[in-house]
Amino acid sequence: MPLATYKDLCIDACDAHALARFWADRLGFDAHLDDDGSARLSAGDRVIVWVNEVSEPKHVKNRLHLDIRAESLDAALATGAVVVDQQPRWTVLSDPDGQEFCVFESDGPVGDRFYELVWDVTGDVDAAHRVAQWWATVLGGKAVREEQWSYVDGIEGLPFESIVFQPVPEDKTTKNRIHIDVSTDDLGALVAEGAMPLREKGEDGIGWTVMVDPAGNEFCAFTPDD
Repeated sequence: MPLATYKDLCIDACDAHALARFWADRLGFDAHLDDDGSARLSAGDRVIVWVNEVSEPKHVKNRLHLDIRAESLDAALATGAVVVDQQPRWTVLSDPDGQEFCVFESDGPVGDRFYELVWDVTGDVDAAHRVAQWWATVLGGKAVREEQWSYVDGIEGLPFESIVFQPVPEDKTTKNRIHIDVSTDDLGALVAEGAMPLREKGEDGIGWTVMVDPAGNEFCAFTPDD
């Protein structure tokens, strides 16, 4: 039985309103711009992405990034994206906040634009698979190992297909600019599984618990009374 359920995605940005407008167009969601500078992307009544305004600019490669589908790169480039790298199956771009994302171009109309969430793991393919297995235990689904990466498929409630874990040589050096939120009835079970609390609910006025997974990646855990 999963220890938690997927809740939503959070993105930090220096200009949350501008980034929310950019990603609303890329993903096909509705943008809601809040008076405090933050923003939300929603599909109907469900918030899919929270965009949080932060003061610190991006200065290292994102360890989590979005993969999306699109008919072409034109709309992204016209609204502030920049090409970073070209691969055989996808193109790496940076959004107006400088955050990397990958576009898989389609020959025909695109239905679901949000394709997957990709997660860097320091080490080799074995290390990436261990983190995939950990998140499969936490969120449910199945950890599947490929030749160069692993992914978790079948997670209930995802607004995209899967979470992909890929090995990278560089260490994590700063707070992730993208993270996920989960809901759980049992924070203790997450800790017993290897998560570590960074900030308890109520500290600094927050209404959730900030945690890290065994690889040091931040996520926020919401309990039923949050």
